Amino acid sequence: MRIIVTILLISLLTVTTANGQEFSIMFYNVENLFDTVDDTTKNDDEFLPGGERRWTASRYNRKLNALSRAVAAAGEWELPSLIGLCEVENEEVLKDLVYGTILSAGNYGIVHRESPDPRGIDLALLYRRDRFSVEEVRAWLPESPDNIPVTTRNLLYVKVSGGDDTLHLILCHLPSRRGGVLTAEGLRERMIRLAAGRVDSIINASGGRAAVIVMGDFNTTPEDELMAALTGNGNLVNLSASLSREGKGSYKYQGKWEMIDQVLGSHSLADSAGVWHAEPGSFRVVDAPFLLTEDETYPGVRPLPTYGGYRWTGGYSDHLPVIVRVMHR
Repeated sequence: MRIIVTILLISLLTVTTANGQEFSIMFYNVENLFDTVDDTTKNDDEFLPGGERRWTASRYNRKLNALSRAVAAAGEWELPSLIGLCEVENEEVLKDLVYGTILSAGNYGIVHRESPDPRGIDLALLYRRDRFSVEEVRAWLPESPDNIPVTTRNLLYVKVSGGDDTLHLILCHLPSRRGGVLTAEGLRERMIRLAAGRVDSIINASGGRAAVIVMGDFNTTPEDELMAALTGNGNLVNLSASLSREGKGSYKYQGKWEMIDQVLGSHSLADSAGVWHAEPGSFRVVDAPFLLTEDETYPGVRPLPTYGGYRWTGGYSDHLPVIVRVMHR
């Protein structure tokens, strides 16, 4: 079956590459994609065979295959051309994902930078090498006002080119608010303002023509005042906002769906005359039935995670993927 699926994906990729006009950009919080090897520089003890979660090679491989199936479903059997990921431990887990599963049909390249997050969970970008090449990579963290090292996920900036045209990508995974709204609010605000400042610099340097995508797990919704730092000056449009207002979301918290995984684009992407054009209304949450399970506490369904507390469920992630279609003229 795996061989048949791989052959099908290769044939579909051949068709879409020949066309070269339309592609998808995806973001996915993959919920603790750790390998089973102890890294003494990171707090990864619970994700070891002898750790609290009994994280074995069998469970790890099952998660890799599950995530590859989720990616394939997100693209509706046309693998996304650009995939932003968060909560990945290192480059080795990314290699296992793109070379050891059905995603090998996508010929993905990997962009990853280590972050100072204590648990060692990082951001990464996968890109289809038949469509894009990487021109520049940077990892950004805000300055600390008290000279205390900033220990969180960095912003990952990747400039890619498709043909003669450039696309700027900024990936985010903001600190969570679950420990209390004010716990990490100062750092969250600095991260958002850093991203906004870099977007402004890119757009201003291009005379307003640059195509910019900002995507990630913002751990807040588009309606939050914090997000206005990214959209308030008019340089970015939140492509996730419409579905969020309808009550849709990528994450379920205490029975309520929240759109905390988002994609924002520059106005040049929203302009139908631009070289890169985000198709109106194409942003969606990937809610395929196999990614969901019955919510035992609240009405309806919720994402099927890898663990329910410390009980292994063999699922995908506690987040759903989000995806948007883009036209390259």
